[in-house]
Amino acid sequence: MFGKKREGNMGIPRGKGALTAKIVLAFVVLALLAGNSYYSIQEEEQAVVSTFGSPKAVTTPGLHFKIPFIQTVTKVNTTIQGFNIGYRDGTDADDVGDDTIEDALMITSDYNFIYVDFYAEYRVTDPVKALYASENPALVLKNIAQNCIRTTIGSYSVDSVLTTGKNEIQSNIKQMILDKLEMYDIGIQLVNITIQDATPPTAEVENAFKEVETAKQGKETALNNANKYRNEQIPNAEAESDKILQDAEAKKQERINEANGQAARFNSMYQEYAKYPEVTKKRMFYEAMEDVLPDVKVVIEGEGGNTTTMLPLDSFVSQEGGTGADAAVTEQDNGQDAGMDEEE
Repeated sequence: MFGKKREGNMGIPRGKGALTAKIVLAFVVLALLAGNSYYSIQEEEQAVVSTFGSPKAVTTPGLHFKIPFIQTVTKVNTTIQGFNIGYRDGTDADDVGDDTIEDALMITSDYNFIYVDFYAEYRVTDPVKALYASENPALVLKNIAQNCIRTTIGSYSVDSVLTTGKNEIQSNIKQMILDKLEMYDIGIQLVNITIQDATPPTAEVENAFKEVETAKQGKETALNNANKYRNEQIPNAEAESDKILQDAEAKKQERINEANGQAARFNSMYQEYAKYPEVTKKRMFYEAMEDVLPDVKVVIEGEGGNTTTMLPLDSFVSQEGGTGADAAVTEQDNGQDAGMDEEE
């Protein structure tokens, strides 16, 4: 009776309460199933969907569906990531441990110790292999990189590592790592590896190499300046050479033309001479005299120290209207008369 009375006081039959609980439970189960039946992929990641242990890569960004409790989804970051070899990001001296120093300390081909710091960048190319081919692919890549770095540094001299050989060393290390990653096939790819810093183990050696580097830079600067001066002077010299050659060619052509003209004139004169030899001789004589006489000064010395200037003829012309020829003739007559008196 007590039970009946309590049931009557509650006002809720046993059958309806059980039904409500089942409905609530069903809604909870449906909500869990609905919440576990989809997943989203961002632009910078990919997903690996495993169905009963069989993985499959999903690379398309956006919302995707899966079978709850049957399929599992693991997301993989596909952006470029990196790690340090030989140094840490912290600037505090305590942050650099013995392992880091040991990674940075290497020996060169000429048996010198040197500290070299590298930074490697990589990205996931196959998310399935990145998850299942190895437990930690980034660690595998780091071990490969350390091995390739030490092998390559050991084949170069300390001078090359510190100064001129950095680009070649980086290229060789990168190619060696890519070859080993292709052989291991762990789903990741090396993007780049660079030398961050390379220093000798002691300050004295470091200063010496800095001086060597400064001297080499000075040498390069001097060579660049010399090449610049050469590049400036060579065009000027070539232009001057071309000008001299052109002037010589013009003078050569002028002389040739002049010679050809004189030869043609001589041939024409010879033809006239062949026709009229005597006339041509006289004409040539008169033309020669016309060229010679204006520059000839004739002085006649008489007895008693008297001199008479016969040529040039313009000296016989008086500026006062008289004629110099009359004065010359008179002076000549006086000289002749004086000579006749002496003979008598």
